[in-house]
Amino acid sequence: MKKNMGSADRVIRLLVAAAIAALYFTNAIGGAIGLVLIIVAAVFVVTSLVGSCPLYSMLGINTCKTKKA
Repeated sequence: MKKNMGSADRVIRLLVAAAIAALYFTNAIGGAIGLVLIIVAAVFVVTSLVGSCPLYSMLGINTCKTKKA
């Protein structure tokens, strides 16, 4: 997979995922909405670790800095 996420984008996703997890595990959010948000947080973590977002690929978005030749 081609990387299409910059470092700032990856850090922001990890912070959002951590915030969602903290809210979920402190019972600030729960039920169906809580489960959906936990799944979103898991997707954010995986895409941040891999450095590639399938949605970005479909939309043609690239936040990764390009190397100049």
